Amino acid sequence: MSKKILIVRTSSLGDLVHMLPAISDIAMHVPDAQIDWIVEESFAEIPAWHSAVNEVIPVAHRRWRKHWWSAETRAARAALRRNLDARQYDVVLDMQALMKSVWLLRQTHGLRHGLDRKSAREPLASFFYDVKHRVEFWQPAVTRQRELAAAAFGYTYGGEPDFGLDRITDGVSIQPYAVIMPSASRDDKLWPESDWQKVFDHLCAHGLDLKLLSGSPAETERARQLVEGNPRAQVLPRMSLTDVAGVLAGARIMVGLDSGLTHLSAGLGRPTIGIYKASTPVRTPLEGPGYTASLGERGNAPSAETVLSAVEQALASNEPAHVGLAGGAPD
Repeated sequence: MSKKILIVRTSSLGDLVHMLPAISDIAMHVPDAQIDWIVEESFAEIPAWHSAVNEVIPVAHRRWRKHWWSAETRAARAALRRNLDARQYDVVLDMQALMKSVWLLRQTHGLRHGLDRKSAREPLASFFYDVKHRVEFWQPAVTRQRELAAAAFGYTYGGEPDFGLDRITDGVSIQPYAVIMPSASRDDKLWPESDWQKVFDHLCAHGLDLKLLSGSPAETERARQLVEGNPRAQVLPRMSLTDVAGVLAGARIMVGLDSGLTHLSAGLGRPTIGIYKASTPVRTPLEGPGYTASLGERGNAPSAETVLSAVEQALASNEPAHVGLAGGAPD
């Protein structure tokens, strides 16, 4: 008989990417696991990429909270409640440990697992779990998620993290372009334009075209200004996450600010360089089967020379004929 499991982890993009190796571990160590996953609607594509995920249950908390008491939102929340009420799980695992995830957890049926109060980002969340687990806080996010899953299901995990992204990478040929993520929602994450220009010049000198990603209209405008007059550069239009993942899968290299898409590139096995300026890579380093470099620290951005040195290492790393084969040299 299959073991029915519900994962509660709704956001954000990078955090969901960090979750994927834990899903691979569960699928490997829990016989006949049937894994469903509750996720924010705008990120619902990510769990669906993993072959071990049975069903994705979207929730629209980000949209609902803007009009929480409107008739439309109340009806949508009631529909979600009925959906969850009709399901019985063996284990409900909250891998977010926030009160917003507890709000969902309390609508489910099953033995509820989560972090204890010393491990949770919001300690109050731990009071709503039937089984609580201690996981050390100051370690990489991928490791924390793998440890929590292993504790919940009673196995010992091992080996390099498997992001389970074969559906994206299989059969994709590497093309002569670099993907760039130069924008962020917060100004304190931004890297100087002059440093970006040095990176652009260096990549173009290696015969690579530039494909720039952006999110909001303001980020798109910033990206356009950065590459204005560069005939080898293109600012990509807004695309679905699956389409963006496809672009990343075909890239020779990716250089980006600390963002969810940069972490996705690493998870896909592309040589990836992350620039940290307003956050620390201690808890969220880039991880993946290819070359990665997590450069900088909160309040201390890496120099252009440091990034260019990493670019050289990334381009010199072993490059497979197809992304889905063996990755590059380890970090």
